[in-house]
Amino acid sequence: MQIIPVIDLKDGLVVHAVRGDRSQYQAIHQNSLITDSSKADVVIANLLKKKDFKSIYIADLNAICGLGNHSVLINQLLNRYPEIEFWIDDGSELADCQTYQASNYKTVIGTESQNQPINQLDADLILSLDFKQDQAAGHGDWFNSNQFWPKRIIVMTLNRVGSQLGPDFEKLTDLRQNYPDKTIIAAGGIRHLADLQQLKQLGIDAVLIASALHNGRLTADDLADF
Repeated sequence: MQIIPVIDLKDGLVVHAVRGDRSQYQAIHQNSLITDSSKADVVIANLLKKKDFKSIYIADLNAICGLGNHSVLINQLLNRYPEIEFWIDDGSELADCQTYQASNYKTVIGTESQNQPINQLDADLILSLDFKQDQAAGHGDWFNSNQFWPKRIIVMTLNRVGSQLGPDFEKLTDLRQNYPDKTIIAAGGIRHLADLQQLKQLGIDAVLIASALHNGRLTADDLADF
């Protein structure tokens, strides 16, 4: 099972995401044991001290909220870490996805940003099925028309992000059983090693994690087995 750190960008800094309330997110260094800076390159360098991560997820919160974007910074990171695959959610609707020259850029399409029905997705896209307060977020057609889904599916439970409530095991189990041909990625609520072990037993392919990496509940030794 792959571990993928999450970088939430807001106003040029990495922030600590809690329960999807983006207006209240604070600079990550205020809540982190592994970094004393909230600059993206410093945060990533400190994360890589814990494990040689092969992929990193970036949420451009300004872009998602329609308040500018971090395209310049993201391009700098793509060039600085060419060996890392960056999964980028910038809140684009499917028809407006940005294109980047870098081969290590992977587009995440979040359902919360989709106002039109789904159609055929490029196989290289990553689909994030977003849930707020356990309700599907975005145009409902994206959740029902699984024939258009790409290979990689993120199950993003936004109200569990940074909450210490634990993953939504029920939803993840349901998707894992119903879509055995998909790569299922858990996001939201992962607290500690026991959660990782349970997700692995369920057959989850990867997990997105931020808080448990920064608060010290997941150590380098814990991550070594994944």
